[in-house]
This record gives sequence, C-alpha cells and structure tokens, in this order.
Amino acid sequence: MSIALLDVNVLIALFDPAHIDHVEAHRWFGLNRKRGWATCPITINGCVRILSSPGYPGINASPAEITARMQASFANVDHHFWPDSVSLLDEALFRPSMITGHKNITDVYLLGLAVRNHGRLATFDQSIPLKAVHGAAPGNLVVIGNK
Repeated sequence: MSIALLDVNVLIALFDPAHIDHVEAHRWFGLNRKRGWATCPITINGCVRILSSPGYPGINASPAEITARMQASFANVDHHFWPDSVSLLDEALFRPSMITGHKNITDVYLLGLAVRNHGRLATFDQSIPLKAVHGAAPGNLVVIGNK
C-alpha cells in the first residue's frame, strides 16, 4: 500500500475534535498511518490558515500554536513531507481540459502530487476527476467514509 497524502479537510478533521468528520478521520488514520502518510506545503498552509482563523468555531489558536501542534504530530516516523514539485502547467501530468471547475483545482493538483510520488490522495471529496491526472488510477484516490 502506498503513502497517503492527506488533504486539507482531512488534516483539519484530525486536529479539530468538534469537526463533523473527526471520528471518521481518526478511524481511517488509525487503520492506515503505519503505511505512511504525507503532507505538503499546500495542505499545511491550508490547515494553519483555516484553524487559526478568528472565525473558525471551537478553536482559538494562533498560527504559531497550530504549527507547533502540527510539528509535534509530524515528528512521527510514518510522516513524509512532499515538496510542491509539480505544476498544473505540466501537460505530461495534468489534463486541464478534464478539470471540471474552479473548485477542483487544488484537489487535482494534490492528486497529481500523489501520483508523481507513487502515492494516493486521502480526502472526503467524492468529486475529484481521475481523468484530470495522467496515470491516475482508482488506487491513487481514497475517499474516506465512502461507502
């Protein structure tokens, strides 16, 4: 089984005990973390931005507090950091004509990053178009909680 890149919503659900998907995220993570899990600058920045926002309910934390929590979690031997090493402009990896809309841009990018790293993207999103990434197969996308 390949390493799973956790998308922003999965990271948020893991860090926020009041998140609607917190239990499901922890269930999945508990079953899969030993296979390896990854973050990248986009997922880290997105998680810090959202959780440190004054308007985010239930958590009153600064970016420094959120990053400290993340650093402690990421010290785990099962964690991998993937640099942002792909571009949506790379037509050898991406098929821009298959991106279904503006809301899929980051999802498709993360799927491409997972494919490039021989991994899979772990997400709650059921609408990520596999065809937008050359070489993406169903095994490259894990929809958590998908029944």
